[in-house]
Amino acid sequence: MVEIEKIDSKLVLKYYSDYEPTVWLDKKLETELPFKIKHIFNVNSKSLLKKVENEYEESEYFFEVGELMDDYYGVYREVLGLANTFFFHKSLDINLDYFFVKSKSSLLLQIDKHLKEDIYIGGPRETILPIEEFENLIKVFPTTHEISLYRQAKVTSILKNYFDHILDKEESYQNYLNKKTPTYGSNLRKTFREADIIKYQTLLEKLIDMLSNEIKYSENQWQAEIIEIILLLFPKYIAVFDEVRFKDIYNNKTRRLDYGLIDFMGNLDIVEIKIPFDKNIVSANPYRDNHIPNRDLSGTIMQIEKYIFYLNKTGTAGEKRLTEKYKSRLPENLKIKITNPNGMIIMGRDNNLTESQLSDFEIIKRKYKNIIDIFTYDDLIRRMEIMLAQLKRI
Repeated sequence: MVEIEKIDSKLVLKYYSDYEPTVWLDKKLETELPFKIKHIFNVNSKSLLKKVENEYEESEYFFEVGELMDDYYGVYREVLGLANTFFFHKSLDINLDYFFVKSKSSLLLQIDKHLKEDIYIGGPRETILPIEEFENLIKVFPTTHEISLYRQAKVTSILKNYFDHILDKEESYQNYLNKKTPTYGSNLRKTFREADIIKYQTLLEKLIDMLSNEIKYSENQWQAEIIEIILLLFPKYIAVFDEVRFKDIYNNKTRRLDYGLIDFMGNLDIVEIKIPFDKNIVSANPYRDNHIPNRDLSGTIMQIEKYIFYLNKTGTAGEKRLTEKYKSRLPENLKIKITNPNGMIIMGRDNNLTESQLSDFEIIKRKYKNIIDIFTYDDLIRRMEIMLAQLKRI
């Protein structure tokens, strides 16, 4: 994760990791050669102001990317590879959107290509780009989806003249542009239909590919990829935090969640993700005519139940501590709430289960549904396939 901060007279890029260790960054700094962060910012060991090491989290790195000059923060040209210097008035809330936008491209780089003078944004100077116009540029800057549709439209417009069965992406692109500004009384589902189809189709293909190559992933890599899918499949969650630590007051220990999910009301939920490795989710052989949960599933259910118990006991003090720790990554004034957290388990396959096993597994899922939602990877696949089928009917 990256953030832009003003520290004294310096404009600072703060970097910290949500999912992966920062060993790679330390190795880059040792070489003293420049390298990129987020594919945009050029930094090196000389631009590193400080490194803050934390006991329970990955280190935080602070790089100098600009400085205050005559009431304007000037961004160093070498940081973004620009020909001109961009100056932002000190009164502005300079944030990451100013540097790269929805397509993960640099808006400043695009502006820089068309000018041969330093650019002042906001403030009282006579020759400036008004902040209102700059922020409007951010809003209308093409998204990755729009660029992708445009490229596909250009390619298919030629291919369809020579080959049969070519999907008309040119029409899709024009439909997207026509629907970009919805009119009153329009069908919003139709407005976002194309984008949603592409989203779910991409997620479905990604998950199927992962399941075909699960041996290539470490547990941390697998979890990080599945978390991205979860956030798109369950849009009520607005944030995810890894390595969430909290106090177990009964055993005087610090407990750790692999991942904590925050919904739009600030409620904390728990998710446990396991690589499937083609394991059956319930026993192959019945016990007294019942297929019971396998050890991995039983253990994960018990683990989540204990986490929920311990979390509830942290009370308002636990809520305040988590809110304070993660407030910079949450919407303003949103407070984390620990109110009987729900659990989510994603593990195993059910594609090879018998009807009897599937029936017993459904009973197991419904037994715990009031506190834990249990999903197999085939559940996620079916969910996306059904959503795609329904979207294509609109």
